[in-house]
Amino acid sequence: MSGARDKGLAVPASRLGRLSRLGSMTAGVAGNMALGGMAQLGRGQRPAWRDLLLTPANVTRIADQLAQMRGAAMKIGQLVSMDTGDVLPPELSQIMARLRDDAHFMPPAQLKKVLAAQWHEGWLRDFARFDVRPIAAASIGQVHRAQLRDGRDLAIKVQYPGVARSIDSDVSNVGALIRMSGMLPKGFAMDPYLAEAAAQLHEETDYLREAACLNRFRDLLSGVEGIKMPEVYEDWSTDSILSMSFVGGKPIEDAADADQAQREGIMRRLIDLTLKEMFDFRLMQSDPNFANYQYDPATGEIILLDFGATRELSPALSANYKAFLKYGMTGEFGKLEDAAEAIGFLDDTISEGHRRQCLDLMRIAFEALSVDNFDFTDTELTQKMQRGGEALARDGFIPPVVPMDVLYLQRKFGGMFLLGARLRAKLPVAKIMAPYLED
Repeated sequence: MSGARDKGLAVPASRLGRLSRLGSMTAGVAGNMALGGMAQLGRGQRPAWRDLLLTPANVTRIADQLAQMRGAAMKIGQLVSMDTGDVLPPELSQIMARLRDDAHFMPPAQLKKVLAAQWHEGWLRDFARFDVRPIAAASIGQVHRAQLRDGRDLAIKVQYPGVARSIDSDVSNVGALIRMSGMLPKGFAMDPYLAEAAAQLHEETDYLREAACLNRFRDLLSGVEGIKMPEVYEDWSTDSILSMSFVGGKPIEDAADADQAQREGIMRRLIDLTLKEMFDFRLMQSDPNFANYQYDPATGEIILLDFGATRELSPALSANYKAFLKYGMTGEFGKLEDAAEAIGFLDDTISEGHRRQCLDLMRIAFEALSVDNFDFTDTELTQKMQRGGEALARDGFIPPVVPMDVLYLQRKFGGMFLLGARLRAKLPVAKIMAPYLED
């Protein structure tokens, strides 16, 4: 990091300040669009407003402003950029992808003010060391390394000020920007998703809730080998500060340099963990951001770090996904269609032709996964799915409004697929899934 990122950048904490930032960003983007449109008119061309919005200059402006604001604004940008290749041109998806990297961090003066408001007077005397430079900074908070005088080694997640109370306005304003982009299919109902996104973000900013979710996962995974988790220190935790034991590790992407056995061992455990969450626990950490995982090179153990996006899964949803995966893997496509309807992938608003196209894409995916050793780096499946999705979009397909839990599950699966490709894994996915799909 360099420049403002080296010095830290204060988070705009007031609603007015955040609204002003978004307003300034939108005005700047609109100004760039107007200049571009005038230039096209001067050449006798009809302005293509979508192309004028999605210029490198505009997307850079958007990405930089969302990164500076952090909070819900940046979080939604991260959601959009998880796999932007399906939506944005490649050169623009690279710009938006910066939102998946570390955010700007709070300067020490703002950090001290936040901590003083949450902890007792004279709290610093209880610490033998407190590193003001964070070891990680993301959309909702940043993490600091510290050591108490009683010897405990801490990782302290500190929420950015103003983030929780600005969620609704941030989501609304970013939603307006997405609508302006023209990237959504005509008739697509975005409001239900924005409302659910705001509700999820309100949960993620409740650090006492996250602490409870972390403790639940520690209990559920207590007998599972190859996984490490931090321990919550409740005496130093509040609704906007989460203090945990420090667990050292390497970024999960660094495992790409490990030998094949270790890479595939990590990926196998992550797939198995995802299946446990879906079918055994019915409790899922739904954010597949790579920063939420680390690994220990010495042991190959996976370190789980973030539980803010933990979601309960209903017995019905778990059962419907079990049927969907089972019938897809066994090639019983008539029953697969029923399971897809039960989940919400298909409904009566979809034409027969679009229904057939959707089912064909499902069949292609399951046939690829059913091979003895699935190669996550094989781009053929991705390309087929992308071509199929583009064909549906050109034909006017509007996807049904699916439950938000389904979207989070699909996002988790997509994140695991991307990580498998990053680790160059080749695994018998069908064999790993089989025990979880038995009656």
